[in-house]
Amino acid sequence: MRGGDGGFSILEVLVATSLLTVGVLALAQLFTISTRANVSAKTTTFATLLAQQKMEQLRGLTWGFDALGLPQTDTTTDISLVPEAQAAGGRRGLSPSPVGALGQNTPGYCDIVDKNGNSLGACGTPNPAAYYVRRWAVEPLPTNPNNTVVLQVLVARNLSRGAADQIVDTVKRLPDEARIISVKTRKAS
Repeated sequence: MRGGDGGFSILEVLVATSLLTVGVLALAQLFTISTRANVSAKTTTFATLLAQQKMEQLRGLTWGFDALGLPQTDTTTDISLVPEAQAAGGRRGLSPSPVGALGQNTPGYCDIVDKNGNSLGACGTPNPAAYYVRRWAVEPLPTNPNNTVVLQVLVARNLSRGAADQIVDTVKRLPDEARIISVKTRKAS
């Protein structure tokens, strides 16, 4: 017998192949998990941008005092339409929203958006291109209802949110969604 002239036995090859297979399968699972996480992060980021866009629209509406010191409030602009228009047959703008406006599609307080971020108009009419739904609420601050409003925007995929919409006063933010809250106070011009 010659020493050092050996090769790999079939058993050694099988063990090495098994270890390699286990390692590759673990990497494949990590790849799947990271892909899912990236898609979720993209959806959440896009929803956040859409929420910020709607919040800027709300914050841009008139909420102040005129030259005589009288309060001025935009209660006629329908921001669920693109371009914005005067609300037909109802108050919108910074008018207080109905209770539960974040938990359901409330006319004048929600719109739908396609997967590229283009507004498709107000909620209500089924649209196969609708990918996101934006809902917003305007609520007077209980301690200063005449001069301060709380603005909330929720952006979610255009899917059933299940139990998250069941409780009227407590709307939860689910994964892949965005919820922004801001306060607007009247300022003298």
